[in-house]
Amino acid sequence: MSPMNPANSGRLPAHPLALPNILTYARIAAVPVVVGLMYWQSILDGGLWLRWVALAIFIAAGITDILDGYFARMWGQQSSLGRMLDPIADKLLVASCLLMLAADGTIRGWTLLAAVIILCREILVSGLREFLADLHVSLPVTKLAKWKTMGQLVAIGFLIAGEAGVKVLPQTIEIGIVLMWLSAIVTLYTGWDYMRAGLRYMMD
Repeated sequence: MSPMNPANSGRLPAHPLALPNILTYARIAAVPVVVGLMYWQSILDGGLWLRWVALAIFIAAGITDILDGYFARMWGQQSSLGRMLDPIADKLLVASCLLMLAADGTIRGWTLLAAVIILCREILVSGLREFLADLHVSLPVTKLAKWKTMGQLVAIGFLIAGEAGVKVLPQTIEIGIVLMWLSAIVTLYTGWDYMRAGLRYMMD
């Protein structure tokens, strides 16, 4: 499978204030809010209710990841700006939450390896995109990569609930950890898939 096409093919004009792009902006804006709430609860010893607020905003941000693409396709508002910002918004949300979960001790020990795998893959693919951009080659997000992102978001959602979630579902953290490892495995596969396709362009 080759997920890449020449960057100048099918290029659409950007619509900065189109609803799909506004939803992506909202996902980016949610990042400091979610991190701030988690920091307040875990580092500044705030109440567990802060975890529920953080989780609610995180879920809303995850929903925008589904809706922005849906509306863009339905209304013909796909754009180069949206294609660029969408994976950036996903990476910001995932990476920032993983760092906070590591800082507050929700993920520790061997589970940190899963977080490192996810973060390293995102950095490598971003670097590959930047390199290929100089060759006028784009690296669109594949369907499997989108499912990978959704798996990461679900896993992180359980972990954000953390101790607050344990009061409702005792296995909340354990479920989150298992899902994170599964996401890390899929992350490795999609990362290798992108690298393999990218290497063909670099060798040519």
